[in-house]
Amino acid sequence: MTDSGRSTSVFEFRGHPPLARALPLSLQHILAMIMGTVTVPIIVAGTVGATLEEKMLLIQISLLASGVSTLLQLYGIRRFGARLPTIFGVGFAYVPTLTAVGAQYGLEGILGAQVIGGGAMILVGFFIQRIRHFFPPVVAGTVVLVIGLSLYDIAINYMAGGIGRPGFGEPRQWLIALLTLAVVLVVSQFARGFLKLSAIICGILAGYVLALAMGMVDFSPVREANWFSAPTLLPFELAFHPAAILSMVIICVINSVQTIGDLSATTVGGMDRELDRRELAGGLLGNGLCTAVGSVFGALPTASFSQNVGIVAMTKVISRTVLALAAVFILLAGLMPKFGALMTTIPYPVLGGATITVFGMITMTGIQLLIRDELSSRNITIVSLALALSLGIYAAPDAIGGLPQMLQLVLGGSPIVVAALVSVSLNLILPRRSLDDERREREAIAEQMRDAPVRHADNAPPRREADYPPS
Repeated sequence: MTDSGRSTSVFEFRGHPPLARALPLSLQHILAMIMGTVTVPIIVAGTVGATLEEKMLLIQISLLASGVSTLLQLYGIRRFGARLPTIFGVGFAYVPTLTAVGAQYGLEGILGAQVIGGGAMILVGFFIQRIRHFFPPVVAGTVVLVIGLSLYDIAINYMAGGIGRPGFGEPRQWLIALLTLAVVLVVSQFARGFLKLSAIICGILAGYVLALAMGMVDFSPVREANWFSAPTLLPFELAFHPAAILSMVIICVINSVQTIGDLSATTVGGMDRELDRRELAGGLLGNGLCTAVGSVFGALPTASFSQNVGIVAMTKVISRTVLALAAVFILLAGLMPKFGALMTTIPYPVLGGATITVFGMITMTGIQLLIRDELSSRNITIVSLALALSLGIYAAPDAIGGLPQMLQLVLGGSPIVVAALVSVSLNLILPRRSLDDERREREAIAEQMRDAPVRHADNAPPRREADYPPS
């Protein structure tokens, strides 16, 4: 405590540690979030065929949206914001839906659908206590698992150099990607402290240096970019297509389930208490507001960052001053187009080698959610059928080629939508039985089979014990 009575502890939410102590702790949050924040707009830009200027703008606005959404969650405005030590930003969970919608309707279709999707998040925040039972671990885990599995083709194509780009699949592309991946693995498994937390950054730096030595990096966008640029209203047009809106609403509602999990993990792991109702509703409302409003500035949808939740749970550092410093840094980076331009120079194999581990971790998060609940035959049925239908239709889109165009996009564009619809529906329809109930049922069936009389094929009466010859 200082003389004025204000706490300087990093282990208190309202603590104000000195800058010399807060800045290094803030750095690890910056390292954990920044590449995820810039990679998503790069992926989306590649899908919609954006120009270099549009790609730089998407990166810039995504950084700004990440900083603003984090500050809103830390400090709150009325009912909006969780007022918890959490980091928000543009998240990977949306990528399958964004790429599906973008391929069909372009960036305008994404942003128009995002306005409605953000509104759906806000509605979820208002009514979360009444609808929370629709999303138990078996549903949330299934959806997160499908999100992770559906991202692998993006990572592999990036590792090969990016579909449609010169040299796709050449050995030099794979050399850079595998070196990046190897460095990420080595640092994450054998390093300690800040270095371990920055494994992805280390991998990207190593891959970037190799790509630079091989003449695969072009710095002309950095030279041409301005030093400062403020966001503008409606830099892209908004288009509203029913199929795109439906897909975005579903993924935004499902992402609210992930937000619930991350906020709960923050309070339990970092603050040793349960998440209360106001914090839960405020977090969802704040995320919905940033997603809806951000779309009119060209920002992609935001989500809670699980990797930063892990840092909070591991270090127990919950001072919002520490996390606010990270948010301010991201904001400043978003106001500097040269920073965004520098991010666009990262070759696709480097991004693929670094992000495939992130996608794998998303898959494992889904599995961890699933095993929180009983692996009863009912739950196994829900998960297996949702996986089979969602990934099956995604792998064979021609199988639904006779359906109306809107249904083709909703069902075939992103496996997440099918997984969500199937898992939620089966969870409501199938009777709930615990593992103990299933065991008792099996024992009862076995008992009946033991007691059942043995009959001949010609329906003769059952034989008595005396009819059998002695052994």
